[in-house]
Amino acid sequence: MTDLRTPPVNDGDLFSARARQYACEHRGQVLQVLEAGCGWGAGLDLGDRERQVTGVDLDVPALRAHTEARTDLHAFHLGDLRTVPMPPRAYDIVHAPFLIERVPHAELVLDRIVAALRPGGLLLLRLRDRDTAFGLVDRLLPARLPVRHRSRQAAAGPPPAVYESVASRKGMQWYCMMRGLAIAEEYVSGELAAEAGRGIAGMCRLVAAFSRGRLPAGHSEVTMVVRKPENRFARVI
Repeated sequence: MTDLRTPPVNDGDLFSARARQYACEHRGQVLQVLEAGCGWGAGLDLGDRERQVTGVDLDVPALRAHTEARTDLHAFHLGDLRTVPMPPRAYDIVHAPFLIERVPHAELVLDRIVAALRPGGLLLLRLRDRDTAFGLVDRLLPARLPVRHRSRQAAAGPPPAVYESVASRKGMQWYCMMRGLAIAEEYVSGELAAEAGRGIAGMCRLVAAFSRGRLPAGHSEVTMVVRKPENRFARVI
């Protein structure tokens, strides 16, 4: 069942907890983790669980510098996410925080990520929701939104967003339905809008009012825990 509410913990704690639960369910095997969007922020806290962590992201100077400084990655590949190595059914967990909204050809990239996930594996997603007041303001004034997110431990906020149609709560719901993926948990929160400052928050409220609620100001990002079904007859990539 999909659970849509404000998460009781930040996304880093939630994702790490779900990853550790998965590891407990699969004792005795080395956990294969894909950090999709490794060029900023931090990875999952898996404690002493044995794992191999591979990172992928776009190849731009700031993202490369952060990726090369990370100590949790066993390997990484930077470049066009439509072509960087992502072997099929190779990973137990894919951690993709603030990636989908900032890459071109997002649906194709998602298809590659899902194909790289093993049946029964977890896709841990967080994204800025384009179908919100914050999403519109972010598109119109990208240079004005130097968002910093405490849980990501990054020197700056996520790179500027492209915001293709799949980069929204409804877009991801549609994508998961069409690919036969199960959304186990879904939360909305407004941390990024709040951290952008009072001015941006005020603009978001105005946009919400003028749109008559079509672009809500109550949240700016969506957090999802998605599972790839194990049923071999499921309609999945």
